[in-house]
Amino acid sequence: MRILVLGADGYLGWPTALYLSDHGHEVAVLDNFARRGYDTELGVRSLVPIESFADRVEAWRQVSGKQLTSYVGDLTDPEFTKATIAGFRPDAVVHFAEQRAAPYSMIDQAHAVYTQTNNVVGTLNLLYAIAETDPAIHLVKLGTMGEYGTPNIDIEEGWLEITHNGRTDRMLYPKRPGSFYHLSKVHDSHNIEFACRIWGLRATDLNQGVVYGQQTPQTALDPRLATRFDYDAVFGTVLNRFVIQAVLGHPLTVYGTGGQTRGLIDIRDTAECIRIACENPAAAGEFRVFNQMTQSLSVEQIAKTVAAAYPGDVQVEYLDNPRVESENHYYNAVHTSLEKLGLQPHLLSDTLIESLFDVVAQNKDRIEPDAMRPVVHWRRQSNPSSAVAVAQ
Repeated sequence: MRILVLGADGYLGWPTALYLSDHGHEVAVLDNFARRGYDTELGVRSLVPIESFADRVEAWRQVSGKQLTSYVGDLTDPEFTKATIAGFRPDAVVHFAEQRAAPYSMIDQAHAVYTQTNNVVGTLNLLYAIAETDPAIHLVKLGTMGEYGTPNIDIEEGWLEITHNGRTDRMLYPKRPGSFYHLSKVHDSHNIEFACRIWGLRATDLNQGVVYGQQTPQTALDPRLATRFDYDAVFGTVLNRFVIQAVLGHPLTVYGTGGQTRGLIDIRDTAECIRIACENPAAAGEFRVFNQMTQSLSVEQIAKTVAAAYPGDVQVEYLDNPRVESENHYYNAVHTSLEKLGLQPHLLSDTLIESLFDVVAQNKDRIEPDAMRPVVHWRRQSNPSSAVAVAQ
């Protein structure tokens, strides 16, 4: 199968591209390096050093003997997008190529507008490119569980059967996202569903939980193949932050009460879910939604899990929550479709957390402790740019 991975220089795009290549697919990789630019803007860097895109591609060729066709460009450029799709003629397109951080989208008006323009326009250009090149191309789009918010009912996989005044219909599950980033993903979902319904495209929308872990079997083959390890308050995930704070002997910083519950997934399972979705495509005209998560834990439970796994003494510090969100809520999300197609999940374990402790210890000199303190606040229309640049 010919698979084009968009956003292939990123935390998940890179290991997914290697995983698909290692499983026998002919893979092309595309990026515009915006993610590296965010580091420069915010004054932060990945805990684990990462090579240039070209060096990564060459390293994979040397290690595996497999060639990744590479493209450099921006999906907001419609001509580039159309030329890439027409030139590579993929069977499937895996779409990671979006600004992915909720805090980044909430810095100020400029960052909110950039996030929505980049994400929504890029995806629209991609939909048109697929429709005009070959509607049979299967779009595998990375969404987020954050699209749903925290409703007081069970979260189904994308669709909900509604009975109102005696009449029943199947409708997209109602969304209540918590940031301008999450809103951009909702807009994407609606646009993709529309394109499937009107143009007969086929798409799988993967609403992904919070990803943890830093290594896959492929990235572990050579240091040059490493993927990112983000821990700052803008792009870092909560588990990464807790692991670093434990190694440094700092308190684990929980926002609010810590009752916020999140869907979680191991990075190895992310790559496997993508493979499963690509190899089992949606039907023509179908907008298919899978909830790509394997378990759910509250932020406080994640902190206690990290603390229990670390051999030293670990304290937990509760901070005022910079976000506007429910801190104690019902959360029950259905996530059975991928397992029915063959996913065998890795659940969060002491072994995984202990391996992250080792990664942190090996790169301890690259840690910037101030980067983990939150300075982006949801209730402010404009957060101090100087604080963002220094502390995140």
